Amino acid sequence: MRSTLLRVSGVAVAALAAAGGLAACDNGESSSSSDGTTPSVVTAQASSSAAASTDLSVSAAASLKTAFTTLASSFEKSHPGVTVKLEFDGSATLANQINQGSPVDVFASADEKNMTKIGDKALDPKTFATNTLVIVTAPGNPKGVNSLKDLQRSDVTTAQCAVPQPCGNASVAVERNAGVTIKPVTEEPSVTSVLTKVTTGQVDAGLVYVSDAKSAGDKVTTVEDPAFATVVNKYPITVVKGTSKQDLGNQFETLVLSSEGRDVLTSLGFGAP
Repeated sequence: MRSTLLRVSGVAVAALAAAGGLAACDNGESSSSSDGTTPSVVTAQASSSAAASTDLSVSAAASLKTAFTTLASSFEKSHPGVTVKLEFDGSATLANQINQGSPVDVFASADEKNMTKIGDKALDPKTFATNTLVIVTAPGNPKGVNSLKDLQRSDVTTAQCAVPQPCGNASVAVERNAGVTIKPVTEEPSVTSVLTKVTTGQVDAGLVYVSDAKSAGDKVTTVEDPAFATVVNKYPITVVKGTSKQDLGNQFETLVLSSEGRDVLTSLGFGAP
């Protein structure tokens, strides 16, 4: 009898072991791939990677498009799983969006006025670059524009930024300092829009930042005027209060303020802070 019971118990144990093995296989916990990797480990790693992925929302002045696109790419390479979501527009427009509750983690303005506009949402803003205005015309300067005063001529059509934007405020200040009054045929929402008006031949001249003129290359001719040096726009950057990604935002800000960030900005025509 004892021998019979032992045999029955042995069969039961074997059956339970087999059932457990099947359950483990169903859960992907006991089978191995041909290269010896356990599927459950691969699945866990994939889940961990998916959980680690995150977006960082950065709103920046239109004139920063080339610089911040370059820096965002560098940031993503050094931060696996992070995607920098960039939005470029006039600083006044972006500041209004933040005040209206737009979920922004980092804000970079083309002037201090629009940084101030978001009030205490700006957490310790820091200046990272400067910029000044310049005149751009069609290649070869066919209308012979040599100074701001030439933009008052009836045969020259000019585009400039709308006053709420930093480039618009700077344009008004430059004109005042030079004692001229320009009557633009169009006032644009961003400096890149002004540049487009010139490069597409819709106007004869435009007031843009030095960095934008440089980015346009041989698509434009640049004309300087002493009055431009009297108005310098300072570019501040800040992490936006209330973001759940403050640490990551601080890291992006650090990159912009670093020697790498300075090299990128300088190469594009921005001045030192």
